[in-house]
Amino acid sequence: MKRFWAIALTSSLAVLAGCHSFKKENVEPPTPLDKKFEPSLKVERLWKSSIGDGAAESGVRMRPTVVDGVLYAASTDGKIAAFDAASGKKLWSKSTRQHGWFGWGDAKREDARFSGGPGAAGDLVAIGTLDGHLYGINAKDGERRWAAEVSSEVITAPVIVGDLVVVRCNDGRVYGIDAKSGERRWVYDQSQVPLLSLRGNGRLLVANGVVFMGSDAGKLVAIRLDNGEKLWEQTLASGEGRTEIDRLADADGALVLDGSTLYGAAYHGQLTGIDGPSGRPLWNHAFSTFTSLDVHGNSIYGVDDQSQVFAFDKSGGANIWKQDGLKYRWLTGPAAQGNYVVVGDLDGHIHWLNGSDGKIVARERLSKKAIRAQPVVVGDTVYVEDVEGHIGAYRIPAN
Repeated sequence: MKRFWAIALTSSLAVLAGCHSFKKENVEPPTPLDKKFEPSLKVERLWKSSIGDGAAESGVRMRPTVVDGVLYAASTDGKIAAFDAASGKKLWSKSTRQHGWFGWGDAKREDARFSGGPGAAGDLVAIGTLDGHLYGINAKDGERRWAAEVSSEVITAPVIVGDLVVVRCNDGRVYGIDAKSGERRWVYDQSQVPLLSLRGNGRLLVANGVVFMGSDAGKLVAIRLDNGEKLWEQTLASGEGRTEIDRLADADGALVLDGSTLYGAAYHGQLTGIDGPSGRPLWNHAFSTFTSLDVHGNSIYGVDDQSQVFAFDKSGGANIWKQDGLKYRWLTGPAAQGNYVVVGDLDGHIHWLNGSDGKIVARERLSKKAIRAQPVVVGDTVYVEDVEGHIGAYRIPAN
C-alpha cells in the first residue's frame, strides 16, 4: 500500500515524507498566455453543466465517459448523473445522501465518495470510491444494483467488458467483478507499489481478452481477462537515481493501442512501442510524463513533465514537433480531435493545437479552475471537466 504520495509539479519539486509540500520559490511560473492571440480555428461551445464538487481536493482525475449518446459523470461528494451528450440536458441525477440509495443493509453507512469517474457499457454504469468500494448502477435511472468491496481506494474508472467489470485499486491490485451480481471472480495481486509514488493511476486498457496497465513501478503489465493471470511485463522506466524523487517511475497515463502495437510512457522513463501479443519492445524514446497519450494518423501525442506538447512518429518514435508555448501550465494528457490536439490547463483554459505542426490554433475557457483529466473526444465533439465538476462540450467544424 502506498504510504506517501506526491503530485509532480516540476523536476525541482521538493517532496517531504508524509506530505506533499513544496518550496514556492522552486516552482516554475506558468508560461503567460498571449493576450493578443488570434484563433485560426473556430470552436463552438455546445453546452456547459456541472456535477457536484467534482474532484474537489482529492487529487484524482475525475473524467466523464460518453456511451451511446449519453455522458455519465460523478463527484467525490457522492453525486452521479447522466446527461444527453448532444444538448447537455440532465437525464437523471442521484446522490448517495438520498435515503435508501445504499439499500437496507447499508443503512448506517456514510456517504460514498465517488472517484476516478464512471465506466459504462450497455445498461450498466460502474464506479469506485475513495473508501474501497465499487458500485454497479442502472444506466437508465441511476438506481443502485450491487456493491462490491475491494482492497483500497479506486481512483480510475472501471472498465466493463461483456459480463465482467475490471477495476484497479490504488494498492496495485486489479479485480475482475461479475457485472450482474458484483461478486469477485479473480484478483491480480503481483504489482509492487513503491513507498513514494505520484498521485494517480492510468486507465486500464482491455483488448483481445487482455488487460493492459501501467504500474507505479514503471512497468507495462498484461494480464488475462478471464482469470487475472499475468502474461508478460515490460519496463517503461527503471526507477534509478540518487534521490527518492529521482527514482519515481510511475506509469500513470493511459496506454494506447493502435492496431497490434501498444504505446506507453512513464515518469522519468521513456515512450515505448510494444508488440501487443508478445510484449516484445519495438522501439523506445526518452520521454518523461505523468499524463496519458493519444494517437492519430501516424502521430503519437504526449505532454512531458514540464507541460511541453510533443508529436512523435509512431513507427519509430522520432520527434515530429514540440510546442513549448504552454510550458509549466500543467496540462492534461492530449486528446486527438480530428486533425487537432486538445489539452486543458491549470486555470481552466482549453487549447487546440494543429496536429501537423503543433501551432496553437484555438483557445476557450471552461472556468477558472484546473483541468486535470484528459479530454474525452467523441466524433467532432470534445468533453472537458475541471476539478470542481464543471463540464463543457465543444465542437469543431468538419475538415
